[in-house]
Amino acid sequence: MDDQNKNLILATALSFLVILVWFFLFPPEQPIVDPNAPVPATTQADGTAAAPPIAGTPPAAVAPSSAEVRETALADDVRIQIETPELKGTISLTGGRLDDLKLSQYRETLEEDADIVTLLSPVGTANAYYALYGWAPAGDLTYEQVPGANTEWQLVSGDTLTPDSPITLAWSNEAGLTFNRTISVDEEFMFTVEQTVTNTSGQPRRLQPYGIVARHGEPDTIGFFILHEGMVAMNDGELAEVDYDDMTDFDVVAREAANAQVTEVAGNGWIGFTDKYWMTTLIPTPGSSFTSVAKFVPGAQIFQTETRLPIVDVAPGATATVSSQLFAGAKEWEAIRSYEQEGVEGFLDSIDWGWFFFLTKPIFAVLHWLNIFIGNMGWSIVVLTLLIKAILLPLAYKSYVSMAKMKELQPQMEKIKEKAGDDRQKLQTEMMALYKKEKVNPAAGCLPILLQIPIFFSLYKVIFVTIELRHAPWFGPFQDLSAPDPTSIINLFGLLPNEAPHPESLMALIFIGILPLILGISMWLQQKLNPAPTDPTQQMIFAWMPWVFMFMLGGFASGLVVYWIANNIITFTQQYAIMRSQGYKPDLFGNIKASFKKGDKPVEDKPKAKK
Repeated sequence: MDDQNKNLILATALSFLVILVWFFLFPPEQPIVDPNAPVPATTQADGTAAAPPIAGTPPAAVAPSSAEVRETALADDVRIQIETPELKGTISLTGGRLDDLKLSQYRETLEEDADIVTLLSPVGTANAYYALYGWAPAGDLTYEQVPGANTEWQLVSGDTLTPDSPITLAWSNEAGLTFNRTISVDEEFMFTVEQTVTNTSGQPRRLQPYGIVARHGEPDTIGFFILHEGMVAMNDGELAEVDYDDMTDFDVVAREAANAQVTEVAGNGWIGFTDKYWMTTLIPTPGSSFTSVAKFVPGAQIFQTETRLPIVDVAPGATATVSSQLFAGAKEWEAIRSYEQEGVEGFLDSIDWGWFFFLTKPIFAVLHWLNIFIGNMGWSIVVLTLLIKAILLPLAYKSYVSMAKMKELQPQMEKIKEKAGDDRQKLQTEMMALYKKEKVNPAAGCLPILLQIPIFFSLYKVIFVTIELRHAPWFGPFQDLSAPDPTSIINLFGLLPNEAPHPESLMALIFIGILPLILGISMWLQQKLNPAPTDPTQQMIFAWMPWVFMFMLGGFASGLVVYWIANNIITFTQQYAIMRSQGYKPDLFGNIKASFKKGDKPVEDKPKAKK
């Protein structure tokens, strides 16, 4: 490699190192919010649909989140049970709110008795999070004449919400309007909400259906720059992602008692909130227009997303029906993909694939199908690495041959360097003459490294953001490939039941696990087959790089370290075999014992003299 290419590799490696050090020394601060402030009142525009009200008002003092407080809050309302293979929870008859939902197939930790993941929580608990539907008044109607956040619904059909048994709620007002709401759910995470209004009065009525997802207070987030957490929306094929911090900076809309971002969607879209692994999303009927709204209520610290459907005119004696969907659950690739195939446009983009989406999407698809076939995500990563290396082999072959030739020319390059001394121009001239004479392209050796950079970051993204890697076991102590290596010298690398140091502690940086150790060794061995830089400073940096990466990657997801180990071992094997095929005989540490030109007779070791 010439100096320009070496500097490129060096700059890439050092940039990666700087990022690691920065996020280790300066982790993002967790924001502190006050969910107890009062909610400002909303207003109504005469003759037009008023904005939906703020979803709910927190009590004067929100107690700490706990099972006891949650049970108390749930007991305050009459509730309908939800039971599906994936979900369990209740629907409150107050407002018809979906505000109690747990994901029965996911636990908070790997412990067998760990609590299952809670997605939605009612008002009265810390960080309340819920979905509700209603009607906004238009024309001469008022908020008291339409169902909203605090309407007391009556159960008229069904007992428990299951995939086979929907429920129906009803409410009537004194203005001659009867409202019905039928809620159904599939076996995954999709609810269907059908709202009906019947006008028994003697005059036409105008009103607007809406859906709301609200969060009280800013939720705890990971805060890592490669992951989006916050509002996520699809507006006619355009993906919109806004962090919670940025939602607080929305421009104030005059008719809103909140900071809001309003988007008119012509035909297809959805909006909601996404966490790393979970999501709650409002989905109007595909092909229908609606108004997409994301808002922040400063005084109450409420983050809210809305879908406002077109205004409905209901003639005397007539009935109007609107239907929409609500996704509330885990961002499982297969489930979300099936919903997209059923008509929810761009729903797979709710998973944060990142800038390299053109790589992360197919990489995960292959990894997913490998896991189905193999049944183990760790070995699936290893097989995926084999496939990637096989695809890149035709491009890498010439590079490996070039590096083998460069390795053999190392002694001649050292002589040229000694002869040229401090004369950089003479050094470059004689080096180029040597390359030309031996028909070597020094830049070709950089190709495998340059190809690996986007693939490495894409796989890191896949392992970091996809729920399929969460708590995915490999073997032995490696029971969560999305978490750092749990082994350490403290627990004899998994042989003892002791816990390894916490991943964010200084001890974890020093007492690394077995996977980072293997990574450092494999990286060092693979590096030995490459020609060393002629510059002493670069030689020193490259010599230390495997060990620096060994310690720095100790806190990364173990699935990513498994990929890098497999990649190093496969690269070493490929490069070693190609060097042998070209007539070079390196030992395990890259030292060429003897060599011959391809097609010539190999150099044989002289037989020892007989005594």
